[in-house]
Amino acid sequence: MKNLNGIFSALLVSFNADGTVNEKGLRQIVRHNIDKMKVDGLYVGGSTGENFMLSTEEKKEIFRIAKDEAKDEIALIAQVGSVNLKEAVELGKYATELGYDCLSAVTPFYYKFSFPEIKHFYNTIIEATGNRMIVYSIPFLTGVNIGVAQFGELYENEKIIGVKFTAGDFYLLERLKKAYPNHLIWAGFDEMMLPAAVLGVDGAIGSTFNVNGIRARQIFEKAQAGQIQEALEIQHVTNDLIEGILGNGLYLTIKELLKLEGVDAGYCREPMTKELTEAQIAVAKELKAKYL
Repeated sequence: MKNLNGIFSALLVSFNADGTVNEKGLRQIVRHNIDKMKVDGLYVGGSTGENFMLSTEEKKEIFRIAKDEAKDEIALIAQVGSVNLKEAVELGKYATELGYDCLSAVTPFYYKFSFPEIKHFYNTIIEATGNRMIVYSIPFLTGVNIGVAQFGELYENEKIIGVKFTAGDFYLLERLKKAYPNHLIWAGFDEMMLPAAVLGVDGAIGSTFNVNGIRARQIFEKAQAGQIQEALEIQHVTNDLIEGILGNGLYLTIKELLKLEGVDAGYCREPMTKELTEAQIAVAKELKAKYL
């Protein structure tokens, strides 16, 4: 199994105009991340991949294509979480059979699941697959908050190796790192990567790394080396870019930036807006010229 520390892109997915997966474009995005962004790995099937709008078979197709293109060049994490536990198990088995290095699963959402139900959710996937698991904690979208003691209960299952921490509660992050130093934490907010790195995270998983992966690594490595002022300057530039992307439409703008690099990043999946306006494309060109 590969080392899971470092910089992981949350993989974007290229869709055709009719909403089907654009295999050629997806392969190009994978290659761009490996060859140009020099990432340590890919987080496949997450929010950035527009996962929660896809069918089970489409999710499998994306897992298959990403693995086939990346082979064993980098580490691969498969996000298999779903409100449908049977689907999560099916996806977990499929990704494990493909050779993914680890699974991840978003905390089950929409319904107000109790913590014992959430714990059962993770343990069921692990028991069915035998693979390692990363908890995907993103409270601002799921409404699910897990405390330090509850993480301790989850970590009683030795297959749960850590958490993708997409939250702004850095007090909780610090408490988790101190309480469970042998469990990994990946920062999930690209715009707050530096303070997360200072607090000792083991890596980061980000959507903007598809185009800004080089700077992400610089921030992470400089923070680890204690070069905080240098890292802060890079974070400033990164956040200027992120501010521009967010103001113009997150996934569509990242896809447009990839297109400007010659990558067939395709459309977004409806009900998201499928493509940028001419004015938004002009903004993306300005962002590329200034920051990339």
